[in-house]
Amino acid sequence: MILVTTGGKVGSEAARLLAGAGQETRLLVRDRTAHEDAEQHGVQLHVGDLDDPSSIAAAVQGVKAIILVTSPSVRQETAVIDAAVAAGVGHVVKITADSSPDSPIARRRDHWAIEQALIGSAVDYTLLRANAYMQNFFALAPSIASGSRFSSPAGDGRIGMVDARDVAAVAATVAADPKPHSGKSYRLSGPASLSYDDVAETLTSLLGREVTHDRITVDEQEAALVRIGLPAPVARANAQALGLFAEGDSDWVSDDVQRILRRPATPFAEFAGAHLAAFDASR
Repeated sequence: MILVTTGGKVGSEAARLLAGAGQETRLLVRDRTAHEDAEQHGVQLHVGDLDDPSSIAAAVQGVKAIILVTSPSVRQETAVIDAAVAAGVGHVVKITADSSPDSPIARRRDHWAIEQALIGSAVDYTLLRANAYMQNFFALAPSIASGSRFSSPAGDGRIGMVDARDVAAVAATVAADPKPHSGKSYRLSGPASLSYDDVAETLTSLLGREVTHDRITVDEQEAALVRIGLPAPVARANAQALGLFAEGDSDWVSDDVQRILRRPATPFAEFAGAHLAAFDASR
């Protein structure tokens, strides 16, 4: 049995892939009705709460490997690690990012703290350091669909953005056969590093109309995110992360996706083409 700790864009896809490959798969969810599609794909739904240690203890029973993916929350993920050790789980695959104890981005500091707890535990592990997700552009899709433009403080910065489905596929591959990946850290990216202007050009080509990337400041980005309802700390962290793009923070690519999956990483044009309706109000 393989446990996936949340049903977000990476977790739900990893669970579906595992079940489709014949692996017994358990997905920890708060609301069963929100994940009925996973159940239809053969995923066992375990209703529980990552804030409840007894719930986590029940979820890890009989599990050989865990795909650990949350928002991240240090409290939740370290509780899963502790429960994994207590239950004799063989391997934990952690979805993470470039992390450090002194990062200006709170979630990167949280990832670092969780990684230290995992590395210091008695369970084998693999770290999957994902670059920015292509799916982040879904948040910009309404403005692209309605006004053919989007804004960011990313400037000319290039990002080796990765399709979350590729991250899920790598996680599923490692969890199904973890021994070759024990103690390793992989960097997961797309096949090319793109600027937001490059993204606008790609969408222009796919949609057949000009899409424009407008440049704004980090403070303007933060204010815009607050206006659409994000909590202030989340808005600040997201705006700061976009600002770091302008400094080249995520300008890296790796062949780890291709080496592990034995197929090329998904390019942005293919990702956008598969989701074109999200960016086009006429579809």
